[in-house]
Amino acid sequence: MEMKDLEFRGINRKHLGMYFEELGARLETDNFPYIYTGEGWSGQILAEEEIAFTSVFKVNSVHIRFIANNENELEELIKNYRYKTTRIGG
Repeated sequence: MEMKDLEFRGINRKHLGMYFEELGARLETDNFPYIYTGEGWSGQILAEEEIAFTSVFKVNSVHIRFIANNENELEELIKNYRYKTTRIGG
């Protein structure tokens, strides 16, 4: 099994979980770590915290673990997940 941990900032934890579901995963737990299981892969939302850049400017930080059968599947999973988290300004 291959594994990689990433941090996402400024995106709600529930939305990050929804992205796993949109990729075909099922939620297996109701608290941290939130575990989503897909076909041949899984994603885990490990923790969420708030980061303060200034006394006023704060964002959330969510730590996520990606697990897949091999390096190629892991890279594909992360690529597809990152696509879901892309924000385009208007």
